[in-house]
Amino acid sequence: MATSTKVIGYLPDERPPFGQMVLLGFQHVITMFPATVLCALLMGFPVSTVLTITGFGTIIALLGSKFSMGKFIPLYYGSSFSYIAAVTAITKPTFGVPADPALLSIVQVGFVATGIINIIVGLIIRASGGKEAVDKVLPPIVTGSVACTIGIGLGQSALSMASGTAGGIMTGDLKWWLAAVVTILVTFLCSVYLQGKGFISMIPILIGAVVGYIVAIPLGLVNFSLLGQSAIFRAPQITFPNFGSDMVWTVVFGVGIMAIATIPESTAHLYQISLYVDHLADEKGVERYGLSKYIGLNMMLDGLNDLVNGIFGSTAGTNYGENNSLMVITRNYSGPVLITAGAISMLLGFIGPLADLVSTIPTAVSGGLSIYLFGVIGMQGIALMMSERVNLFDPSQLAIGAIILIVGIGGNIGFPGGFLPIPALQGLFPNGWPAIATGAVVGILLNLILLFWKPPLVRENIQKS
Repeated sequence: MATSTKVIGYLPDERPPFGQMVLLGFQHVITMFPATVLCALLMGFPVSTVLTITGFGTIIALLGSKFSMGKFIPLYYGSSFSYIAAVTAITKPTFGVPADPALLSIVQVGFVATGIINIIVGLIIRASGGKEAVDKVLPPIVTGSVACTIGIGLGQSALSMASGTAGGIMTGDLKWWLAAVVTILVTFLCSVYLQGKGFISMIPILIGAVVGYIVAIPLGLVNFSLLGQSAIFRAPQITFPNFGSDMVWTVVFGVGIMAIATIPESTAHLYQISLYVDHLADEKGVERYGLSKYIGLNMMLDGLNDLVNGIFGSTAGTNYGENNSLMVITRNYSGPVLITAGAISMLLGFIGPLADLVSTIPTAVSGGLSIYLFGVIGMQGIALMMSERVNLFDPSQLAIGAIILIVGIGGNIGFPGGFLPIPALQGLFPNGWPAIATGAVVGILLNLILLFWKPPLVRENIQKS
């Protein structure tokens, strides 16, 4: 394997120069900001608190991987959409207005439960043989299809932001599309034509965001009245879980059960990022990281992140596919950069003007970036299945992938809030079953049927081998 010092990109344990690290970290913040803030607004959590605690949780998870195995697992943690229905059933928030802190403290018990569930699952995975054991329950056809579902299923959200119709608050207008298209085009051109051009090749999302923002100003899409709304320094609101509430067990089951949505998602994200990190390591002529072997530890770190959020008053989350997409596009998998991003996110919670500035980014620009980033999440799922040589001519594999895609994507786009109107377990799923999670679970169950009742072709192949 030939080594080369000219290969552009950073492996997880590599540290860029300080100035570059700050810019690359800020690019990560821009990438996670729309979804994390939107989750906070929808669930009734204070935005400043969520930015601070999710940043802190990301740092804790990254340091946990470094101390546990001597290398970083490069993932950024933000708020998860999977919990919205279960949470809003309790907080009943008004969009953009923080809910009653007493209700938030009850919901936090559920987030602590998701953390414990993830840690237990991680321990079971580590004790049962790691990736090989996981592949039996979560094979590439499941994780790859779930990744496709997550990315493509978010397509409507991206297009709603790009068109200016997100949340039903605004009416679509050509000027929104103009800003979104310019953002997409600049990001695309920078991603493709700046490859190998040094540091600038690693910030196409940031360049696209800046150009899109500038174009949006004369179009009247940037709301400068948001500037100066916050004090220069402010302390985020911290609430602690209320384990003495009468609703504790309701919340544990109603919110905690939603961990089933993030476990397959987190597994898919780790496999995806492992694939691309190893590819960069090959190009650099250094030893592969093999991050996919640490799926048990990754699940435990997910749980640790949820515990941090649940204890200090933020939303439960997951590692973000859009930040994975950013890393794949920029070939920057640096753990120190992600720690810097976590620190910047924390600062956003304390420094009012900085948060105000980021909040002026119009949804047309965020939507333009999201069209690209969410699409890359879906394409990474396909890349994962290709790399693992999933045989889509095998009827069993074809059926599992097909059902996951239709249930997940169709349900997420076709029904309000992405919840399937299934009149069962309404105590746990008052607004319906979350489509993406349901698709993932259906895929897992179908695969388990194959494990315990081998189809003829599978038995034949085993006998021949």
